[in-house]
Amino acid sequence: MLDIKFIRENKEIVAAGAKKKRIDVDLDRLIAVDDKRRELQASVDQKRAEQNAASEKITSSKSDAERGEIIARMQSLKETLKLEEESLQEAMKEWRALMVLVPNVPDMSVPDGESDADNKEVRAWGTKPAFDFEPKSHSELLLMHDMADYERGAKVAGFRGYFLKNDGARLVWALERFAQDQFASKDFTPMIVPSLVRRESFVGTGYLPQSEEDLYRTQDGEYLAGTAEVASMGYYMDEILDKKDLPKKFLSFSPCFRREAGSHGKDTKGIFRIHEFQKYEQVILCEANHEESVRWHEEITKNAEELLQALELPYRVVINCGGDLGLGQVKKYDIEAWMPSEKKYRETHSSSYFHDFQTRRLNIRYRDDEGVVRYVHSLNNTALATPRILCQIVENNQRADGSISIPEALRAAMGKDEIKNR
Repeated sequence: MLDIKFIRENKEIVAAGAKKKRIDVDLDRLIAVDDKRRELQASVDQKRAEQNAASEKITSSKSDAERGEIIARMQSLKETLKLEEESLQEAMKEWRALMVLVPNVPDMSVPDGESDADNKEVRAWGTKPAFDFEPKSHSELLLMHDMADYERGAKVAGFRGYFLKNDGARLVWALERFAQDQFASKDFTPMIVPSLVRRESFVGTGYLPQSEEDLYRTQDGEYLAGTAEVASMGYYMDEILDKKDLPKKFLSFSPCFRREAGSHGKDTKGIFRIHEFQKYEQVILCEANHEESVRWHEEITKNAEELLQALELPYRVVINCGGDLGLGQVKKYDIEAWMPSEKKYRETHSSSYFHDFQTRRLNIRYRDDEGVVRYVHSLNNTALATPRILCQIVENNQRADGSISIPEALRAAMGKDEIKNR
């Protein structure tokens, strides 16, 4: 959430940012409601002060007539105050509803564009495999080696359901151990975080109210998170941190759930787009400084790239255009690994920074060197999402006979260097 003072003083900048993100927001209405809120708040505060002063006069009054006169006057004031307090509550309700719809202002380096088709490549790494045969899809390869079962997955869990088995399960376990080892020396605090999370953390991170259709909700009102970011950001909600303890760096793990409500007909085969998966997420809270945010953004992106390089997966990094940014993101990189069967790159990681957009909503603060309380800045990036990355691993490492070479980084955990035909 942006500061209302910033919005009022920089209305044109905020409007231009919303336009770049292709987000409709009525700033004129917000400012009008804010004017009304301020006016009502001032009047309510004044009448409460009058009430307090009258109470003191009643206590100190020596005359019954004087006390009666003050009480009569205060009765009228009390009724007016009650009406104004009710009006203030209504104004605050609309004000809050409008405030959470205002998007963060994107960085100047963010390109203009409507969708992910307009994202710009920043760099690429690795050599795409040159096959002298028609490469099979990950879906075919996993079935061929009895690593997955989609039919029984759908029978048990419905559309996009799946079972991973044999070397499919072993690869996921090997990948998780590999990711844990990759981050062991990077000074991240490992955490296993809740998937079942209260609404406040979803609103705080910006997933609600805009993305409710993609979330599963329980009968008790909680939601199932689609990323460990949500619970991790709620960890310090309503707290003031010590500057000396910043940055806070988490490697957070949780099962994840997404309805994929807007993706009907997309990636219906295999395990690339599914409802239930697991993620390790990098989450950072740092000082309220743009340069610090930029530095950590590049750092967590580098961490993800190092993981893909160790797995020997060719990939590219793209900077997301305005139309492909979320409500709170200032800047975002997607990292996409090569998919031979589709002859294109597909996303494996997403790296974003938000300035104080999330932490203002979640009320996460720190005291700077001058003792001023400020909102920390937040960032996040995928460390590892499974089983999606199996798609690129098996496709890039397939051989003409259908066998699959296991990346060297996973061989010790797998106990072998290839997956042979059964």
